[in-house]
Amino acid sequence: MSSTLLEVTRSGHEEVERFERLIAKDLQNDPTSNKDRLFRSHRVRNMIDTITSTTERLIEIYDDKDNARKDEIAALGGQTATGINVFSAFYDRLKEIREYHRKHPVARVVDANDDLEALLKEEPQIEFSGEEAFGRYLDMHELYQQYVNSKFGEPIEYSAYLDIFSETDKIPRKMKTTRQYREYLENLLEYMIYFFQRTEPLKDLDRIFSKVTTEFEENWATGKVLGWENVNQENGHVPTEHTSIDLDYYSTVEELMEVGPERLKE
Repeated sequence: MSSTLLEVTRSGHEEVERFERLIAKDLQNDPTSNKDRLFRSHRVRNMIDTITSTTERLIEIYDDKDNARKDEIAALGGQTATGINVFSAFYDRLKEIREYHRKHPVARVVDANDDLEALLKEEPQIEFSGEEAFGRYLDMHELYQQYVNSKFGEPIEYSAYLDIFSETDKIPRKMKTTRQYREYLENLLEYMIYFFQRTEPLKDLDRIFSKVTTEFEENWATGKVLGWENVNQENGHVPTEHTSIDLDYYSTVEELMEVGPERLKE
């Protein structure tokens, strides 16, 4: 038997309530280790995602753009929007249900809570490298190799790199306009986001980025971004004394083309 929209709506609200209770119950348990904390956080994250998708489905039903819900409610009054009597179909369905229970008098009623309670014992699969030690440490070996083999980096030990990788203001400004440096920063940001999502799944990353972006734009407008102080804000370029191009910092023709024809003429 196919579920009606009203039944889908009812079960959807019921599912949301069950997951909300499970989340509250899971958060009441104090994890005994970092591993247990991560398991719990990812369980809760998965349940929140399920609640979100179910809620979106309910909103679509209530929007009723195809009038299917309206027709179904009208059918409860004895007729569809087209005037067709539905009581005969109702009694046919009732007969099917009675016949089923006559043949299966001891059929087990499945309690949805049985399966949902098992979620509280679930250990979600979280991918970490051996170096990351289940989220306790960063694994930046690939970024380190990219740094020491670049023209903006320097030959230092891995431990030293971990101390200075966040100090991007120390890198000369003329090197920051190269494709090599941009790709390095993109890879660094991508890894940091991925690590954060695995270790702090309940944090709102969009809200964090919104706050950081606002603070950056304010500092940029007032020339307070470290490593980019005194930038000419009217045209967005570095002052004249810093605009000379050193060809040694560009590896390919494509990188030079990105500088722009006006800069190349200088």
